[in-house]
Amino acid sequence: MDRSRTLTITTPSDREIMMTRVFDAPRELVFEAHTKPELLKRWLGVHNGWTLAVCEIDLRVGGTYRYVWRGPGGNEMGMRGVYLEIVAPERIVSTEKFDQPWYSGEAVDTMVLTERDGKTTLTLRVQYESKEVRDGVLKTPMEQGMVAGYDKLAEVLASTHTA
Repeated sequence: MDRSRTLTITTPSDREIMMTRVFDAPRELVFEAHTKPELLKRWLGVHNGWTLAVCEIDLRVGGTYRYVWRGPGGNEMGMRGVYLEIVAPERIVSTEKFDQPWYSGEAVDTMVLTERDGKTTLTLRVQYESKEVRDGVLKTPMEQGMVAGYDKLAEVLASTHTA
């Protein structure tokens, strides 16, 4: 099985979801794909007719980000957060809160990138306010959305890496 096309989802604690995927690209490029609006707009949540219409990033500790997706029929979904820690190109810790509160409170995301032999392992750990919130998120189509997004990211990385 090709691990580079596989998303692994685990629950390391009763409040966390951890997602891991290997990308065939250097970690600097994977980091840029998470921090540069022109790259994010090409992969983050852009499937099934959705686009990332607003992508604002102030990449510094205490800085904020804002995403707004637009979908079929004019539907919108917005999310924002604050950067708590940035160690380029290996780690970003930030908060996330959706405009439409489909889960209560906010979450803390920790993304870690490790590179080996030109491939980058992305590990995203999301910590929620409670076990109940985490369990509720696990019941949503979150996994399918993450798989689709990371598949699209792999395409963007391949086209950027070879360009």
